[in-house]
Amino acid sequence: MKRLVVGLSRLRFGSLRLRLVAVFAAVALTAAVSASGIAYWLNRDAVLTRAQNAALDDFRASMTRNVGSLPVNPPCDELQQAADRMAQSTQNYQVLLISRDADGNQCAATSDRDVFTLDQVPAALQKAVEKARPLGGGNHSTYHLYWQRTTPGGRPFLVGGAKMIGNGPTGYMYKSLDAERSDLNSLAWSLGIATLLALIGAALLAQAAASTVLRPVQRLGDAARRLGEGHLDTRLRVSGTDELAELSHTFNNAAEALQRRVEELSSREEASRRFVADMSHELRTPLTAITAVTEVLEDEADSLDPMIAPAVRLVVDETRRLGDLVENLMEVTRFDAGTAKVHLDPIDVADLVTACIDARAWLDAVELDAPRGIVVRLDPRRIDVVLANLIGNALKHGGSPVRVSVREDLTEPAEVVVEVADNGPGIPAEVLPHVFDRFYKADASRARSEGSGLGLSIAMENVRLHGGTITVANGPEGGAVFTMRLPIPPEDSEGRDDGDRHASQECEHDEVNDADANTDVDDHDTEGGEQQ
Repeated sequence: MKRLVVGLSRLRFGSLRLRLVAVFAAVALTAAVSASGIAYWLNRDAVLTRAQNAALDDFRASMTRNVGSLPVNPPCDELQQAADRMAQSTQNYQVLLISRDADGNQCAATSDRDVFTLDQVPAALQKAVEKARPLGGGNHSTYHLYWQRTTPGGRPFLVGGAKMIGNGPTGYMYKSLDAERSDLNSLAWSLGIATLLALIGAALLAQAAASTVLRPVQRLGDAARRLGEGHLDTRLRVSGTDELAELSHTFNNAAEALQRRVEELSSREEASRRFVADMSHELRTPLTAITAVTEVLEDEADSLDPMIAPAVRLVVDETRRLGDLVENLMEVTRFDAGTAKVHLDPIDVADLVTACIDARAWLDAVELDAPRGIVVRLDPRRIDVVLANLIGNALKHGGSPVRVSVREDLTEPAEVVVEVADNGPGIPAEVLPHVFDRFYKADASRARSEGSGLGLSIAMENVRLHGGTITVANGPEGGAVFTMRLPIPPEDSEGRDDGDRHASQECEHDEVNDADANTDVDDHDTEGGEQQ
């Protein structure tokens, strides 16, 4: 029973184990109820038929012995004596004899007037007993013995009656069937207990069968879950030669092949990352020398031959692009290797955005809505890279004015939200899902453009390092809208003064001279997907 309780405690609604137990129980219950019902009705018929035949045979014989010798119209006292003698039978029934005396008066003699009178005899039975049958056609007697089972007051009785041939007395017997009903009730209880035991046995058998079948399946599910979590060395213990053992063997083969494939791909990926990192590192030394030479050429560009000056400027521009590409590749390899780190400091987001715009001389082209007081712990260098990419892309592909807004979302979890919206035609719907892909460019015919296609992917990685997200969509009035969300730790949002948090910001900037105004956005690659 303890094993059954433990097994049932493991059942879950809708589980295969529960369905197996339910099927076994339903089959066992159906079989047990059917067998018990058939056994009960067979035994009931046998018990009642045996008791009925014994009582009727005895009554017929007693009628022949005690009433057959009486005259056609016996006196009432002789009729009463005959009824008393017949009631002394071992079958324990009461007797009622009805006849007419010599004067034509009806005489009814009963062995117990308080128990059995003519009122207990059904009218249909009286009619059948008194009806004379014509002789012939296989019928050798004018009158026959008839019987009927009745339940007056809820108690079962057998009533039988016959009429003596030759217009003799009519006799009825009245036998209680309480003993037989008690035996049948005991039988019903026994069959019910047997059915219950069969149901419990079926549940135990179902539990055992389910455990035998489902335990390997459960182990297979656990192994598949561990495999999905990255434990590629997970294997199943194979025992037996049945279908489940074959399934376990197949799983082990698949897991082993998957592990080999993943290890092969990992080694290739690692080799590829190492190659990119080594290549980028090796390029930095000659690139530094080339950059120094190009800077000299750039300084002397005005004094060069007009036919040579455009080539010199092209070399200078391409050298800068190559330098940016090498730096971006180095950054990408750090992201892929998991070695990129963030150095968090409490920074006012409005000041950081203002400094980014100011450093690149974008003040006249950008509409800024950034209230002071939103202080978040972040890496200013990495967030500056993100802002430079987003705003630079908006200016390059969307057109002025570019709107940059900073707001605080204090719904759980608290976030600072930075939105960069341009005034361009927007990004095509088929391009939107690929904007942050590496080396993706919206126009394949413009493979050689000012950017490398790594800017927005690097921006996304920098935001992820802060635990935030960055998304892009087209605004309802046109133009692309980039949204950066950075989480605000609970300790940063507690105790902040609401008035300071939403205070208006007055942007005060030092005058930017002409040399500073030429600061190039290419310090950070700003291209990930082109809008035009």
